[in-house]
Amino acid sequence: MGPLSGKRILEVGHMLAGPYSGMLLADLGAEVIKIEGPDGDIARQIGPHTLGEHNVYFASLNRNKKSVVLDLKTDAGQRGLHRLVAESDALLTNLRPSAIKSLGLTYDALKTVNPQITCVALTGYGLDGPFSESPAYDYVIQALTGVMMMTGDPDGSPVKPGFSTVDNSAGIMGALALTAKLVEGHGGQVDVSMHDTMLSQLNYLASSYLNAGDAPARVAGGGHPYIVPAQIFEARRGHVVVFITHDKFWKLFADALGEPRWTTDPHFATMQARSRHRDEVVADIARRLKERDAEEWVELLAPLGLVIAAVQSLPSALDGALVTSRGMVVDIPVEGAALRLVGNPIRFDDAETGYAPPPLLDQHAALLKATKESV
Repeated sequence: MGPLSGKRILEVGHMLAGPYSGMLLADLGAEVIKIEGPDGDIARQIGPHTLGEHNVYFASLNRNKKSVVLDLKTDAGQRGLHRLVAESDALLTNLRPSAIKSLGLTYDALKTVNPQITCVALTGYGLDGPFSESPAYDYVIQALTGVMMMTGDPDGSPVKPGFSTVDNSAGIMGALALTAKLVEGHGGQVDVSMHDTMLSQLNYLASSYLNAGDAPARVAGGGHPYIVPAQIFEARRGHVVVFITHDKFWKLFADALGEPRWTTDPHFATMQARSRHRDEVVADIARRLKERDAEEWVELLAPLGLVIAAVQSLPSALDGALVTSRGMVVDIPVEGAALRLVGNPIRFDDAETGYAPPPLLDQHAALLKATKESV
């Protein structure tokens, strides 16, 4: 079920960006056939956790798919690929450009087999160009696009965000591009670069530099470059995020903390003034917020409509009421147990997302036998 039901998508992917993209499409109803080499996606070997025959890392990126083993470096593997391509709507890959081309995974290589096929290449720096073959990993792209340099304490070293933001973002962008071509209704080549994807998400920060020469700088507490207060503060126990934009919310905040001066002092009273006098404003707020625990501040300020949250760990978030209320942790039965994964965030009013276990290696080899031998 789902809006992509009836669409067949081939995935020649490994690790994260390509498989995540393919899984999103599978969750939306597409039949996603994962083509793996004889040794399988390396993700099957990553991490220490397994449930029965299933590697937990691999499962988090490959549910709802089917697996077929083909050695694409051989003539037999290429014949198998072409048989699947002839009966598919799209092919998604995140191999290196040289491998994509040598293995015949481009539209130019496959259009004689199926002129309607859409081929999506998720690469580090594009299918072509002087940087196309440079190594591309999430860490590297974060370093090259300025993400690391703008993250962390102003007096500390650059910091990598705590998850694979580039790989995941590129996977989403790839799924969007592929879906756009399916809507268009005819085949072609799609080129999605991890580097370009990350730059596109720096939108207002990049435009500030491009149009005004204003380069982003690290702000203590992960502070917003323009809005004050909008950052992490230390509480007596724990930390809170406070995000106050309009002056009417600032007044509510000041009144709740018993600080009438904050609404009259010309350094504090307006959004523009608070931005100009960031250090002074933040120091005053930081002093006050250390007087209570994080959860106490949330209980006091959230009912007023102020944007505040206690900083949580991933376990506390996954076990919390919000995730539970949204049904974002799903249980997939496997071998008498339950594989627990984060579900798909997209909801439809006329279809419910189904969840099937990730495929075992070559579990769906019969699919090849069902394709037309004459192709």
